[in-house]
Formats: sequence, C-alpha cells, structure tokens
Amino acid sequence: MDRPALALRWESTFGVPAPKSCQATLLRQALAWQVQMSALKTRVGVREADRGTRALRTSSSSSAIAPGTRLLREWQGRTHHVTAVVGGFEYDGRVWRSLSAIARAITGSSWSGPLFFGLRS
Repeated sequence: MDRPALALRWESTFGVPAPKSCQATLLRQALAWQVQMSALKTRVGVREADRGTRALRTSSSSSAIAPGTRLLREWQGRTHHVTAVVGGFEYDGRVWRSLSAIARAITGSSWSGPLFFGLRS
C-alpha cells in the first residue's frame, strides 16, 4: 500500500488520523503489529493478551521484555530500531545493557529508556 492508503487504513483501525510526520514504513509496521495483536487476542483470549501488553508497558526491567521484541522510536526524523536480546538490547550493531543507555546515545542527553521508547507514560 502507498502512504495515502495506509493513512486511510490507520484511521479506520485506530479511529484517529495517521500522524502526518510518520513515513509509510512506520505506518505499515504499526498496522501489522495491530493485526498480529488482534490475531493473538482471538487465539489466546483477551485476558492473557492484555496481561502481556500491560506487563510490557509497566515494567522497567529488561527481563520483562521478551528476547526478540522490537522497539521503534522516531527521533528527529529518523526511526530507531531496538531488539531485545538475552542480556540486553541490540541497537546500531551493538548490544547495550539498558534502554536508557541507548536513549542517551540517540538524544545526547539523559533519558529514561523505558519512557523514551514508550514503555512507561
């Protein structure tokens, strides 16, 4: 799908217009994630799926994020991809011990990694 088609799908899926600053790639990935979550909820039941996403959002511990989990963050026009691995997080070809260290490397200032990547509000 091109960006206009993705924007229409975004609005029908989430009930709000697609962010103007998001590129088609990020919209596509977010919509794909939503499809996967819907399939997961159908397969394992709403209660178990919600418990898993709630744990991911509220925990600041790297052990609560399952290896293989991908985190995306757009910062100053660039999308940053982080993958949870055993013992840390892979970003930019290196394994980091914490999300906060990665957030610091991206922004140049001190950030809470879970907050920066949207795991906490």
